[in-house]
Parts: sequence; C-alpha cells; structure tokens
Amino acid sequence: MARTRAADFKEKQRCILERAAQVFAEQGMEKASMSQIAAVAQVSKALLYHYYPSKDALIFSIIMGHLEELDQAIEAADDPGLDPEWRLRKLVHAVLENYRGADNQHKVQLNATAALSDEQKAAITAIERRIVRRFSAILDLINPGLNSTEKPLLMPVTMSLFGMLNWVYMWFRDGGRISRKEYADLATTLILEGIKAVR
Repeated sequence: MARTRAADFKEKQRCILERAAQVFAEQGMEKASMSQIAAVAQVSKALLYHYYPSKDALIFSIIMGHLEELDQAIEAADDPGLDPEWRLRKLVHAVLENYRGADNQHKVQLNATAALSDEQKAAITAIERRIVRRFSAILDLINPGLNSTEKPLLMPVTMSLFGMLNWVYMWFRDGGRISRKEYADLATTLILEGIKAVR
C-alpha cells in the first residue's frame, strides 16, 4: 500500500527547501551534504530522502520553485495596457520584490546547474527563456531598432538588464540607503536612457 502524504506535506517540503538553499549557499554545492541539510532542517535523513531521493533532486526543486514563483510574479504584474516604459518598470519592480528574502535560492540557481542532468537543465532553461522573452518583447516595443538584422542588440540589452537584477543580492541590503523600488526605478532608467544611444 502506498504511503499517504502527511497533511503538512507542503509546509515540510517548503521548510526543507528553504533550509537546503541556506546550506548550499553557505557550504557550496559540493561540500553540502544531505546529513547537514537534514540537521539544519531539523528532520531525519530518512524523511529528507523520502521527499528528495538525491542531492540533485533537491537542487532542482530549489531552482524550479524559485523560478516558477518568479515567473508567476512577473506574469501577474504584466499589464499590456500600460505604456511600454511603465510596463517595463512594473516588471523590474516585480522581479526585485520577488527576490526579497530569496538570496539563498538565487545563489543556488546561479551556481548549481552544473550538478543537474540535461533534462533538469532543459526544464530550468525553458522557464528562464520564457521570462527573458517577456522582457525582450517589451524592450522591442520601446525600441524596435534594437532588433535589426544588421546590428541585433535586443538580446544583449535584455541580458544587461538581467545582469543588473540578478547580481543585486551581492550588495543590496533592505533598510539601506536605497529601497528595492528605488533601485528598480534606477535600473529601468539606466536601460531606457541607455538604449536611446544605440538607436
């Protein structure tokens, strides 16, 4: 007879993923062990393996959960009825707001994909590309010249924006001299003003 899920399955699962992300971020992917993760999550190794049969399965779940939440937040914030520049600002703000409290998950996403299978990498890449396409489509509306065949700059500009957002965890601190919203506006303005020079 199959083992039934506990009523608090989702809560336990989320707790394990959060604690595992913390251990991976602090110890690195190679050094972190399932024993360490079980200890930090305050669960038995047997229970940890019940939820996640291997370290790569755990890493994959952390990254996929992080990206799915980000994708959903961006989709919810996107308003095609807005002026494209304001639409972009809203999406950038949604990204940085989604990153709040998720530094560990973000570090795992940026550093752990080498530990995953090709199939797992493909699933992650599919979500990442969907997110990037949403931003590049808006930047194309703002400046169609970026997508010319002679000088295709749409993707470099889009990825430059993500470069500003994805590494913010390295220096940004809530309660500092600039808020998330202020930095979101700053990053958006740098892109919007910068692309004027490449028209």
